[in-house]
Amino acid sequence: MPNKKSVIPVIKKVVSAKVAESTKNSKTIENHKHAAAHHMAAAKHHLDAAKYYEVGNKEKAARSTVLAYGHNAIAGEFVNDDAKHHAQVLKRTDYRF
Repeated sequence: MPNKKSVIPVIKKVVSAKVAESTKNSKTIENHKHAAAHHMAAAKHHLDAAKYYEVGNKEKAARSTVLAYGHNAIAGEFVNDDAKHHAQVLKRTDYRF
């Protein structure tokens, strides 16, 4: 069994590698969180629109529909930013397929 002094540097390397990877992915993580929040808001507005259509209030239904489409568009921008980020990473690594 290895002594404690020889194991500690290995543990530190593994922990620091995980921290480095999570900071490297922080942009991706944030983009996904923002996109998810806007998708959830869009879903809420879609449900509101359906409810308003059921009771016959077309003005409120139309307003909720527009808000839902707006949130979907914003979520798409975050997804697009994430795709651009991944494309830049591939370009830096000179990825060829």
